[in-house]
Amino acid sequence: MKLKVIIGMALLLAIIVISCQNGQSIEFDRYYSSGSLVYESRCQNCHGAKGEGLQGLIPPLTDSIFIKKNLHALPCLVKNGLRGKVTINNRDFAEKMSAVDLAPIEIANVLTYVANSFGNKCGTINVEQVQSELAKCK
Repeated sequence: MKLKVIIGMALLLAIIVISCQNGQSIEFDRYYSSGSLVYESRCQNCHGAKGEGLQGLIPPLTDSIFIKKNLHALPCLVKNGLRGKVTINNRDFAEKMSAVDLAPIEIANVLTYVANSFGNKCGTINVEQVQSELAKCK
């Protein structure tokens, strides 16, 4: 009897864990696939199809360390653009990045795509996180 209860609880726990992972996986896939479309239409022209950037003018998006370190600042950077120097892969870039007129959900989508492409693995950046960071933009 105890064995049946233990097995039943273990199966229930396994089902809960699997269903949670599937929900997270579905959310990630939704953000990532939508983000690839936003990237293709709004970012790829400058940053390249593979996130390689443009030589000394436009920084690559392949620096996982920079992406991870600056995840919180990326929504504001996308929304407001970038002026001034940025160092990526030990190279300085000083070209201005224009502001991109995207809705918070589009910013979340494209950041999820960038943060999980080009060698980056940062997980889902959801719209709530983006809205929270956008409220703090200077």
